[in-house]
Amino acid sequence: MAALKYAGLEDTDSEEELPPGWEERTTKDGWVYYANHLEEKTQWEHPKSGKRKRVAGDLPYGWEQETDENGQVYFVDHINKRTTYLDPRLAFTVEDNPAKPTARQKYDGNSTAMEILQGRDLSGKVVIITGANTGIGFETAKSLALHGAYVILACRSLSRGDDAVQRILGEWHKAKVEAMTLDLASLQSVQHFAEAFKSKNLPLHILICNAAVFGVPWCLTEDGLESTFQVNHLGHFYLVQLLEEVLRQSSPARVVVVSSESHRFTEIKDSSGKLDFSLLSPSKKEYWAMLAYNRSKLCNILFSNELNRRLAPHGVTSNSLHPGNMIYSSLHRNWWVYTLLFTLARPFTKSM
Repeated sequence: MAALKYAGLEDTDSEEELPPGWEERTTKDGWVYYANHLEEKTQWEHPKSGKRKRVAGDLPYGWEQETDENGQVYFVDHINKRTTYLDPRLAFTVEDNPAKPTARQKYDGNSTAMEILQGRDLSGKVVIITGANTGIGFETAKSLALHGAYVILACRSLSRGDDAVQRILGEWHKAKVEAMTLDLASLQSVQHFAEAFKSKNLPLHILICNAAVFGVPWCLTEDGLESTFQVNHLGHFYLVQLLEEVLRQSSPARVVVVSSESHRFTEIKDSSGKLDFSLLSPSKKEYWAMLAYNRSKLCNILFSNELNRRLAPHGVTSNSLHPGNMIYSSLHRNWWVYTLLFTLARPFTKSM
């Protein structure tokens, strides 16, 4: 032992030294995680110190970060013509804040999607997002894709969907994104989309029901239903039914339904307390755009709650959410009055 110590090779048992069989790795956005090859598992905390770390600074000159076909990050040293799975910045890591704040302390109305996803590696996850070519759907698709997920943008217009794909690829050329046609105003289109997705033989880990219309004039879809009700609720309801088996086979999986606080300002029951189907798809005489939107959002929440009750035992969770009041997106485009109101509220609301 004395000879080893003299040579500087003694077992220091440092808390930073990894046990046999462990390897230090990094995610795309610079967070350090640890792979245990003996037990074939990974974790964020150092196996000895329990600390979380991230790399500091940019890659050295001549280095580039890439991703292999398995989603694993590796690094190319163009100067010395070599590749390695070890991040050259690992010698310059900084410790993550050891304090673990609550969700209320950690995130607030100014938090961005990228901040919330920081440190998460979604490689291997398959995500479908409806209405993902613009607004909240696009920001969600971009954020998930930049963290490694394979994201399918389900859009009514394939050309606009392809434009959105190119914008995401412009930020990271290795992003795995694809646009597919889905028109929620047509139940046949919903069925064709589901069949086309199933033909890819992919799992489905996250289904985000985001697409919606707001303040549109009364009209009937090709299925004979009021358009706000079908686009905002029934089309998504049918889509989930068609993809339910894929979600179960991909568990743990989740469904996320984008609803609205507006659901509080309506009712879908008659005077006896029973569900009034005439309120869901009203006639032109009984139609009011704002009420139709509110009712569709209430249907979203009721559906999400019941879906979670039925599928949670099978490893598929469902949650509904309120994205924020009057976020300035394209949702208000159907009437100039709504556009004016959203414009006036824009400085005081959460941005895209």
